[in-house]
Amino acid sequence: MIALLTMTLNIVAQRQKLKNELQKNICLSASNFLAYRGPLQPRLTAAPKGTAPFYISHYGRHGSRYMTQVREYDYVLDILRNAHQLHKLSSLGEDVYQRVQLIKDESYGRYGELTALGQQQHRDIARRMMERFPEVFSEDACIHARSTLVVRCILSMESELLQLVSMNPKLRINSDARFNDLHYLQYMDMRLSSQIRSEKGRKAFDDYCRMHQCWKRVIGQLFNDTAYVNTQVNGERMNYYLFRMAGSVQNMELRRKLTLYDLFTDDEVVENWRMNNVYWFLGYGFTPLTGGKQPYTQRHLLRRIIEEADSCIQHPHPGATLRFGHDTSLLPLVCLMGVNGYDQSIEDLEKVDKKGWLDYEVFPMASNLQLVFYRKSADDPDVLLKVLLNEDEATLPLPDDLAPYYRWSDFRDYYLKKLDSYIEQ
Repeated sequence: MIALLTMTLNIVAQRQKLKNELQKNICLSASNFLAYRGPLQPRLTAAPKGTAPFYISHYGRHGSRYMTQVREYDYVLDILRNAHQLHKLSSLGEDVYQRVQLIKDESYGRYGELTALGQQQHRDIARRMMERFPEVFSEDACIHARSTLVVRCILSMESELLQLVSMNPKLRINSDARFNDLHYLQYMDMRLSSQIRSEKGRKAFDDYCRMHQCWKRVIGQLFNDTAYVNTQVNGERMNYYLFRMAGSVQNMELRRKLTLYDLFTDDEVVENWRMNNVYWFLGYGFTPLTGGKQPYTQRHLLRRIIEEADSCIQHPHPGATLRFGHDTSLLPLVCLMGVNGYDQSIEDLEKVDKKGWLDYEVFPMASNLQLVFYRKSADDPDVLLKVLLNEDEATLPLPDDLAPYYRWSDFRDYYLKKLDSYIEQ
């Protein structure tokens, strides 16, 4: 009885902590639409005595973008337009109708494209990278950059490269976006993807969503006719798109003029986010509900990171390897590596956020993973590295006597064994 009471109190406390965090910054509830915040850690831990950074291996998501599909705007807009024509909108509904139209207008013809904020995010990331690790980018260092074929990723790459060159014109830049890099930059594993859509996974998600639905008040306030809502509006689906649109605004120029978050109570924000968080966990985290292997979609990317690092550390001044792609690669890569404990396997979906699996900590727009390598000299065999997740120092499931620094030999051995243990079917 006491154990049950303690567990209940812990759940309540965790729920309140999450609610407080989202109240302080409601934009966190946007999950993968969260605009990049930059590093939260004010100062990095000093390097072990006598060592200096000499190489960076990086994977970054594209910067802030518009929503990718016209239906993501039109679903809500069409419902509001039809209701407006039939005089079924409340005064608030009429106001929201105008706001949604403005959102659609700014994004028209630019679906999925990088916004101005997205370009600035990558310029700032590159600037901080060079300011924090000037040794890596000194003299005529070589910067090897690769992107997927998606334009927003290519432009994100170019934004960073232009910033680096503006700070050091001597840099030798080698950049490209080509099909034969996609096997590691954006690998599509159809077998693992099919497990996400398994009956077990779908049922678990549907059951979870039924327990956390909170759309009736939100949607009801936009209309003046309850019967119309009940017969003509799919409130659950409209709420999904409306909340998604609310989160996307922070990436647009309109963020300075309007919001849709005022339509949701604090509790509704939490519940909408929790459903999104569980969706991302089922698709990209470790859980037996979807086969327990989803992060292995990034096995080729992690192996490539290791192989390229092995090659680069043989050189006296290797520079940096920069890779640009998507949230659907970065999130499972973080889980596969167990960065900050994101490799934990969870079956009870009610415990996902309670155990600290929070999507917004991993993959906002312009999110990035940086492996920064250190040594005493070019012939020093004891190479160290540290991992920065979104430019903050992160932990790894490795011997931590030097944390946040780790031995490259430990890193290499641990992850190669992990990759070699995976059996493709």
